[in-house]
Amino acid sequence: MKTFFKSRGFMVVEILVAISIITASILAAMAVTQKSVYVSRQAFHTAQASFLLEEGAEAVRIVRDNAWSGISGLTAGGTYYLKFSGGTWITSTTLSDGVLGIFTRKVSVANVNRDNTSKDIVSSGGTLDAGTKLVTITVSWLEGGTLITKTLQFYIMNIFS
Repeated sequence: MKTFFKSRGFMVVEILVAISIITASILAAMAVTQKSVYVSRQAFHTAQASFLLEEGAEAVRIVRDNAWSGISGLTAGGTYYLKFSGGTWITSTTLSDGVLGIFTRKVSVANVNRDNTSKDIVSSGGTLDAGTKLVTITVSWLEGGTLITKTLQFYIMNIFS
């Protein structure tokens, strides 16, 4: 009789250990699944942001191609948004024009100075080059409560004068 109760008690312990192991395994699998969904979503949003940056660069080139004044008339350091209107791209100061779903795309321009001798672009000093601007396009979005920002910078020149 004693061995029956001892083995029965041991069987209960084995069942509890097995249930604990299965529960821990399921919880670990759920945590891995949750993290992989988060990483997958973040990668998807990063790819979308890259496309929006590239589209923004092309839109700025189109604004330049329509008229250099569309670029040179922008205030250095100001924030602008790109809007497709009337069959072409234009710049706008209205925030809603820069909101694309969960993303916000901003454009800013900065003046460019060139060295007087070498004509290279310099960060300080030199002479203002009215035919060249530094364009910065920024795409940002909230990801899990964190603001993610991707930036693209390039120089644009007045190639039509």
